[in-house]
Amino acid sequence: KGNIEERACDLAVYIIENRTTVRAAAKKFGVSKSTVHKDIQAGFHSLYLQVKEILEINKAQRHIRGGIATRKKYKGA
Repeated sequence: KGNIEERACDLAVYIIENRTTVRAAAKKFGVSKSTVHKDIQAGFHSLYLQVKEILEINKAQRHIRGGIATRKKYKGA
């Protein structure tokens, strides 16, 4: 499993630098989405605030990405 504090820092930096989703970060680090949320909240407060901003943006755009995925699914693209 490794050092949780180090993983939390690595997760936060990855999400901030790549402006990625929790799902993508979880896949990259080989952990669950729940673990990503737990680690980020338990990590450094300043990093958490930066990650929280990105996650709020992702949450606001979630319905748009879902619509695009559905369109691709049914158009066969």
